[in-house]
Amino acid sequence: MQRSAVRPSPVFFGILALTVVGGLLATFGEPRTDDTMTVAGVFILVVGGWALSLTLHEFGHAFVAYKGGDYEVVSKGYLNMDVRRYTDPVLSLLLPLLFLVIGGIPLPGGAVWINRWALRNRAFASWTSLAGPLTNLLFGIVLAVAVQLVPMPITLLVGLSFLALLQIATFVLNILPVPGLDGYGAIEPYLSPDAREFGAKARPWAPLILFALLFAVPAVGAAFWEVVYWLYGVCGGNAYTARLGGQTFQFWR
Repeated sequence: MQRSAVRPSPVFFGILALTVVGGLLATFGEPRTDDTMTVAGVFILVVGGWALSLTLHEFGHAFVAYKGGDYEVVSKGYLNMDVRRYTDPVLSLLLPLLFLVIGGIPLPGGAVWINRWALRNRAFASWTSLAGPLTNLLFGIVLAVAVQLVPMPITLLVGLSFLALLQIATFVLNILPVPGLDGYGAIEPYLSPDAREFGAKARPWAPLILFALLFAVPAVGAAFWEVVYWLYGVCGGNAYTARLGGQTFQFWR
């Protein structure tokens, strides 16, 4: 791959800088969940980190697609790590952010349009879908392990713990074999033509039904978070600090 194909944009570095600022505010705030600087720091850290992970998630899709033969992702700007290239400002960025703020469930945000006919084989098509959620899983593992091994103020620790939990939740949500989500995209190349046709018809509304069940049916939401916290613990995360980080992030509750 040519080195010039991947060119991180100023927007990516801006989001990274915003996330760092949030981390610094959380670091130097008072070790209380009602301290203004601490709350602002955790909020900015989580929102900035979520936008950063969204960028890396979609970049992962595009990078694997590029390696698999879809060179159009370069002209589309998908390899520039510019979140604006992956999103519709309202449906793909603001709406998921709103759900994150009010509910704590990180809905899928951006999207990259892959020319799957250009991919060399079914394996590349499958890995192109898997690349996004696996990026979230790796990000979550790195954060979960870091807060366990690196000494840091409790205020920063809870913020990073909650951000790590959100990455695991994003992985679990996206890996579900539901039409419209990455988990289904990973198995779709191996399905029969009839199954793929049904999946194409279900793609617009299947995720909406899933999200409605997560929010409206307590048993479904509880089962989802039970799996998330189990995997979070397997990855080295601390459920208590993650919950404290979530309470600090949602300071209005």
